[in-house]
Amino acid sequence: MIKSMTGFGRCETVTDEYKISVEMKAVNHRYLDLSIKMPKKFNYFEAGIRNLLKNYIQRGKVDVFISYEDYTENKLCLKYNNALAAEYMDYFAKMEAQFGIQNDIKVSALARCPEVLTMEEVPEDEEQMWKILSETMEEAAKRFVESRETEGENLKNDLLGKLKFMTGIVEFIEERSPRILLEYRTKLEDKVKELLASASVDEGRIATEVTIFADKICVDEETVRLKNHIENTCTELNTGGSVGRKLDFIAQEMNREANTILSKANDLEISDKAIALKTEIEKVREQIQNIE
Repeated sequence: MIKSMTGFGRCETVTDEYKISVEMKAVNHRYLDLSIKMPKKFNYFEAGIRNLLKNYIQRGKVDVFISYEDYTENKLCLKYNNALAAEYMDYFAKMEAQFGIQNDIKVSALARCPEVLTMEEVPEDEEQMWKILSETMEEAAKRFVESRETEGENLKNDLLGKLKFMTGIVEFIEERSPRILLEYRTKLEDKVKELLASASVDEGRIATEVTIFADKICVDEETVRLKNHIENTCTELNTGGSVGRKLDFIAQEMNREANTILSKANDLEISDKAIALKTEIEKVREQIQNIE
């Protein structure tokens, strides 16, 4: 299935203990460019997050936003620094002896000394944390891909319509080209007869001139290649997958053939059709830029 490079996906998991939400959005980019914004406690999982997302996304500039709220109240614990408290008391005793003052330090005063009592966060269970994060990431990524596939189907239908229109233009050029030679031969014969009056016309010379002219305006190779490129593009669109880059290369080749046809055109109708063809190819290229 064809996927657009623009997309959006969101998933939120809420329990009595936590709420975690993941939001993803993407725009066009030549390669895969992941930008992840998340709480510091999730930094350890960044490599895992990137590997997980690569299973769903091949191209695009993707912004990922992760938020986490913890509803539990037992995540902090009080830590007593026994060695530091003993050191404080040792210095208080020395100050008492040195200055001859009473050592009136009580437990409450000692507890207020810096770093004697500290609050520390209980270490998270990394395995459990990754489980809940990865499950939410997976669901957000699936919804993200679904939105890309929906947009991709619209792109595919639009492109197939444009390619069908282009095929009609190429067929017109193929049909018109032989008639140009007949018209040129007729005009050339009429002009020669007008100039030579009653003298006989050299049919061999006329044929030579027509052959030279035919070689200059012949676009048979270009139209054959163009139809082949159009057919290949339709096949790739119907096959699906990550075909954006390949289709972009094919569109460049189509534009090259259209330029050659326009440069060879010696007929107003073919010139108009070649210009219309180039315009349509440019529209196709713009749409292809949106395909993953």
